Amino acid sequence: MSKRRGDKMPLLDHIREFRDRLIKSSFAVFIGSIAGWVYYQQIIRLLTLPFCDLGSATSPANGKCGDLYVNGILGPFNLQVKIALLTGVIASAPVWIYQLWAFITPALHKKEKRVTVSFVLVATPLFMTGAFLAYVILPHAVQVLLGFTPNNLGNLIRFDEYLDFVLRLILIFGIAFVLPLFLVALNLLGVLSGRSILKPWRLAVFLCFLFTSAFTPTPDPVTMTLLAIPLCLLYFLSGLFALLVDKRRYRRNDAESRLTAIDKPEEI
Repeated sequence: MSKRRGDKMPLLDHIREFRDRLIKSSFAVFIGSIAGWVYYQQIIRLLTLPFCDLGSATSPANGKCGDLYVNGILGPFNLQVKIALLTGVIASAPVWIYQLWAFITPALHKKEKRVTVSFVLVATPLFMTGAFLAYVILPHAVQVLLGFTPNNLGNLIRFDEYLDFVLRLILIFGIAFVLPLFLVALNLLGVLSGRSILKPWRLAVFLCFLFTSAFTPTPDPVTMTLLAIPLCLLYFLSGLFALLVDKRRYRRNDAESRLTAIDKPEEI
């Protein structure tokens, strides 16, 4: 059922739409998970490289790399399922990002649909950039956390716990990089103005650092700052872009109003 801006949509239709988009997103994740299942060994190798080189007998210079292990009979199987799902979520990011945006916005006109397509085209590389940044800082995060290990003790780490840590870091970084784009998309749809985006900039900066401190799975300030600074930059860039869009929209509306005033016959 199509719906236009300003029209009301029954609750059951909202539920059906949510169900349909959830099914599409789940199917995309499933397809990506198949690739994660097939390339399981290569992905495991890639995920463990920031931690330590398990293929060699040497350890990092600080001697606090620790040993990763899989526990239980079902441990290897559960690990492969988690790896496959992680791969599916990341690989299917363009699909579920589009489904999420299409659900939270009303049925769009032709021009607004182009905004949605542009949103997905920009959101996907932003999500991947955040995930890549998380992978880059992962060795530093591991080094900081393992630095609390006493000198006279070893450190045995379950790989599923390490995987949960990596998963949280990658998803949080990826989603955080997409959040400012929602502001730009809402501005293009005429919901938010650039001034309303930038007006609470102090609160926005505080919330960026609060978000990183609350959801980043490492307590060190370096990791939190590495995430908070790009978020703040993306926030200000989205606000400046929204101001440019507002300025252009104001000029267009002003020109249209003048043309309307000229074409409108004078009342006698």
